[in-house]
This record gives sequence, C-alpha cells and structure tokens, in this order.
Amino acid sequence: MTKPLDPEMFDPLCPSDLVPIRVGDKWAGMIIQCLEGGPRRFSELRVPLRNITPKVLTQSLRALERDGFVVRTVHAGPARNVQYELTSLGRSLLGLLDTARAWAEAHLDELIDARETASPASRTS
Repeated sequence: MTKPLDPEMFDPLCPSDLVPIRVGDKWAGMIIQCLEGGPRRFSELRVPLRNITPKVLTQSLRALERDGFVVRTVHAGPARNVQYELTSLGRSLLGLLDTARAWAEAHLDELIDARETASPASRTS
C-alpha cells in the first residue's frame, strides 16, 4: 500500500503556471509528481490537486496516457477500481521536473515581476 498523498503537497499560493517547462498541460507535472510514489486512484489524486476540476483531471490523465507517461489499469470486481501509474517513460521525467521546479523556486520573484509587468492591468495607455 502506498503512503497517502499530502493534501498540502502543492501550495495553493504557488503559481504553478510560472514553471516555464511543461509536459503536456498545466497540471501534468503535478500529476506526475503525485504518481511518483506508486499507483493512485482518481480520488487520491484529487486530494492534493483540489483546484483541478474532475473533467480537467480526466483530460490530463488521458493525455498523459496517450503520450505514454501514464498507464491506466482497471481492476475488475464487485467494486471496480481504476489506478494510474507512471510508466518508465513517465518516471524518466521526474528528474527534469524536479530541476525545473527548483529553478522556478529560485527565480520566483523575477517570474512574478515579469508577469506583473506584462499583465494588461499594469500597462498604461
């Protein structure tokens, strides 16, 4: 049995869209990180990814599966159980994502300043 995911594993105040390197969509890196410890059910992924809608989580998981990063396994039985797990290709992304996350943390202030400077609200006519 895998250790439960920490509901606070992603800081809600951390602007995840500031990471300049993305695999798939905005959520893919976080999903991959959630699957690092082993297979997870959809409901388990929803705990730390509470800001993602079920529809978008499903779309992201399908895209990760299509790209060969995640495998979806259906366990038959009275209570059907579906689990998602990283493939070896998906696992190969973990180091890259750790490096990108560390870089973004080191440059967070600069990234936020650049976004604020470029935002339409900060521009004067």
